Amino acid sequence: MSKAKKELKVIRFMSQRKLAAVFSVLLLIGSIFSLATNGLKFGLDFTGGSQIEVGYTQPANVNEIRQQLEGAGFPDPIVVHFGAETDVLIRMQEDSDAELGDKVISTLRADGSEVELRRVEYVGPQVGEELRDDGGIGMLFALAVVMIYVAMRFQFKFSVGAVAALAHDVIIVLGVFSVLQIDFDLTVLAAVLAVIGYSLNDTIVVSDRIRENFRKIRKADSVEVIDISLTQTLGRTLVTSLTTLLVLMALFYFGGELIHGFSIALLVGVAIGTYSSIYVAANVLLMMNISKEDLMQIEKEGEELDEMP
Repeated sequence: MSKAKKELKVIRFMSQRKLAAVFSVLLLIGSIFSLATNGLKFGLDFTGGSQIEVGYTQPANVNEIRQQLEGAGFPDPIVVHFGAETDVLIRMQEDSDAELGDKVISTLRADGSEVELRRVEYVGPQVGEELRDDGGIGMLFALAVVMIYVAMRFQFKFSVGAVAALAHDVIIVLGVFSVLQIDFDLTVLAAVLAVIGYSLNDTIVVSDRIRENFRKIRKADSVEVIDISLTQTLGRTLVTSLTTLLVLMALFYFGGELIHGFSIALLVGVAIGTYSSIYVAANVLLMMNISKEDLMQIEKEGEELDEMP
């Protein structure tokens, strides 16, 4: 028995790798199916529409404001607090209209409320489509850069595992937004990119320990080495994930409606990213038959001569 095994109780993560693979495949199939049938519910950042900021003298009731606007013929308005409870942001898929702000203010003042129009912004559908396309290209570019970096930093098989884990996380996050039909806007896109960074950081830590143990532990097969490595990094992974999730829960409950989508994307991403760094990346390494020979350090020419007395 190796020294590494005596020092800690090794958790047999990889004994459940087939079950984990089935679970991941089911999640991916469900996410892709929902994306293909339901699609994403894009916010105004991508579809185009108007954004109106108004200010009340008293705390505003967003539900009543929403009902007022719907009663006046504005379809599906999104009404949220914008900072203080007296500040309200209204989003609606209305074409550019110079009188839109006046119409909204007239509707909100109909019940005698004192309302001030602060700004009206319009995002055209062409701009929204460009943002959507650029965002998708940005995610693909990030995955490509990650694959190149990991291949150079570790080894090609590690890069495939890392990118597989990142793609797994991104697709599932998008699938959750598709199934629940939560608005997908620029803040959510930023959260998805942050998920890529978070998951990559965790995967790099695990990969570094796997590489180190492959070179250090001689009498162990690939499954044992990966189990030892995952056990050694488990404490760090759980502490990092739990503290991050606590912050995100606080953002979700107390951060306001404007960042609900952002916090939901990160909550799902951090949770699934923790899982994927343990089971997806390592599982891919075993599927590609990772071995000690893949990680042997190459001796440079003339190294033996340098070591001669």
